[in-house]
Amino acid sequence: MASHNEFVDFALHLAELAAARILPYFRTALEISNKAAAGAFDPVTIADREAEAALRSEIRRVYPDHGLLGEEHGYERGSSPYTWVIDPIDGTRSFMLGQLHWGTLIALNDGSRPIVGLMHQPYTGETFVGDAASARLHRAGTVTELATSKTARLSDVVLCATDPDMFATEQHRQAFERVAARARARRYGGDCYTPCLIAAGCAHLVVEAGLKPWDVQALIPIVEGAGGVVTDWAGQPAGEASEVVIAANRELHEEVIRALAWRA
Repeated sequence: MASHNEFVDFALHLAELAAARILPYFRTALEISNKAAAGAFDPVTIADREAEAALRSEIRRVYPDHGLLGEEHGYERGSSPYTWVIDPIDGTRSFMLGQLHWGTLIALNDGSRPIVGLMHQPYTGETFVGDAASARLHRAGTVTELATSKTARLSDVVLCATDPDMFATEQHRQAFERVAARARARRYGGDCYTPCLIAAGCAHLVVEAGLKPWDVQALIPIVEGAGGVVTDWAGQPAGEASEVVIAANRELHEEVIRALAWRA
């Protein structure tokens, strides 16, 4: 049976494979396809599809009994409890604009929870990796242990979310506004990058809705490994959740959950 360290090393290897497929397309004239229904916009590029195909091929080669769940190519059940959950480019809107708030998300779920999580931003050379017990930043040959902020009051932090349009229902909007009214300020944008900045102690709070497992599972071990908290809006496990809270510490998280007062 593979060791935990072996899984972490393999995730780092996968990140480099994805980067090799993605970077040649970054800041080039890309054809953008829209996966969403009429009236909505959910972009996908050849970089997304090629990177995920490369990751899936390598996972099948090394761990043929593991399952696969990816944004672009769906779910393949494995014969073991393990499933790799991948989003080749989280933040495709940023990617297609030449911005930097995007990255490759890779998680390994043991059948009950994600036990390894990785976010790789190949243009900046940053890799955030966690295993719920610890989290680290790999950059320029240096590995730095990560720890979240101790700032515990909602009134002292900036509330972050990727896009106001993700709060699609009136119930979502009202819940988000209850939190925003108590925060110091709000900031939109960031996708997978802001949760990693929470792990690094720079940011403090993300509240999102409309997420899929590939959007959040890789981030859970990173944030929790650095001392943060990731749950759904009711305070329950977030691995399959659509509505997610990512907070720097338990005290801040508890205040946010009370402000959301979420009843789905």
